[in-house]
Parts: sequence; structure tokens; C-alpha cells
Amino acid sequence: MKRLLWTGLLVLSVLLSACGTLAPTPAPVPTATPAAGTSPLSVPGDVVASGLVAPVQVTEIAFVIPGTVTEVAVKEGDLVNAGQLLAKLDSTALASAVVQAEANLRGQQREYEFWLPSRKGENPERRWLEETKVETAKAALAVAQAQLAQAEIHAPVAATVISVKVKVGEYAQPGQVVITLAALDHLRVETTDLSERDIPVVQVGQAVTVFVEALDQELTGRVVAIAPKADTVGGDVVFKVTIELDDQPESLRWGMSAEVNINTE
Repeated sequence: MKRLLWTGLLVLSVLLSACGTLAPTPAPVPTATPAAGTSPLSVPGDVVASGLVAPVQVTEIAFVIPGTVTEVAVKEGDLVNAGQLLAKLDSTALASAVVQAEANLRGQQREYEFWLPSRKGENPERRWLEETKVETAKAALAVAQAQLAQAEIHAPVAATVISVKVKVGEYAQPGQVVITLAALDHLRVETTDLSERDIPVVQVGQAVTVFVEALDQELTGRVVAIAPKADTVGGDVVFKVTIELDDQPESLRWGMSAEVNINTE
């Protein structure tokens, strides 16, 4: 009987000892919750967006008067200087109008000179009338010369010809874009999908890293402009941010895609 009692006490002691060595249950680890207005995948201090390479300046040129095209002086890819002739309209009638206006002005000037006084105060009313006719003739000549000048279009700045949408013999309407120029020697990067959730932390002057996939090259730059108005792309509200590059590789081309990383710290 005593032997059984001692055996029971020994078993109970072993069980209590085993319970005392069990590992404590670990405390639950709290789950981090993203702050309101941030993406759970975003890296603190960075805003990432897609972008496209684009020229600083694109100029679409049109005639302001209608007419038949008689000359196209450039082709796509040409480099042009400011003031260089791009295209001309048939100006036969306009040139004739200038000749007629010049002849009319000369006639009015002779008439005015005829009525100049041989002595002070002689026929002032007629002199005033003839002087008025001279001024009117000058204005008519200026209008005719301006219309003649409008038969030609010239490059407003030095640039590259991107497209020519008219041929000799075609009729050009006023306002119809016939030639497009772009400054390809000065390219920037413009974001295409920068979310409205990220735009509050983006500021002009912030440093930017741009990866151009086509070149497999990383470029540096800075934010130079933020669109004041949003666009809607695929149902998302986005803002265009413009990045000025520190250096422009010769192989960089208009339309290349890029990944933009803006350091907002």
C-alpha cells in the first residue's frame, strides 16, 4: 500500500515538473495598418509614376488666309532656323493688290502736294481733305502688304520639322495645321499616372530619378511644373508633373516611356 502511494506521488511530481517547463504562449504580433491616404506598397519618401518623354515646345503652324499651296520648302526631319520659309500660297492676286495700292498712294500724294498753299492760310479745308485721303491710302497699302505677307508661313523658332500635312496644289483653309515643329534638342519627362493621393507631397524643385527603359539608362532631374488641373485616365484622377533632366542623352527620343521616382523627403 505504501509502495503504491509513493508511486502515485512520484508520477504526480513528474507531471507537475513537466507542466512547469512548457514554453509560454507567444503574444500576438500587431498588424501594421497603413496611414490614411497612403498606398501599402509605397516607399516612404518616394512617389513613383509612369512618364513619357516630350519636347518643351511643340508648334503647330497654319495659314491665316485660304489659298492654293504653291511651295512647300521643308520636309519631315529638317532642321529649320527662326524666320525660315516653310510654305507659300498662290499670291498673284495679293501682289496685284499691293501694286494697285502703291499706285493709289502716289496719286493721292500728288493731289495733296498740288493743294499745298502758296501762301499761309490758303484753302486749308481742301488741304485737310487731301491729307486725309493720303492717310487712307497709306492704310490701304499697309493692309494689302499684310495680306501678301500672310501668303507665306515662316518658322517662329529654330526647331525640327515633325510633320508636313500639305502638298503643292492642295487648297489650305485658314487655321488648318499644315506643318508641326518641335524643339527636340530640349526634351522633358511628363508623368501620365501620378495619383491625386500622391500629388500633395510633390513640390517644384524636388529631385527626381528617371529610368528610361528603351535606353536602359537612369537619368536625374528635378520637378519644374505641376499641372493645376487634374486629368482623368481610365477612371483615375491624375496630375501631370513635368521633370527637367539634368542631362539629355543624344539617343533620347520623343515618346519614350520612363519610370519616374520623385524624392519627396
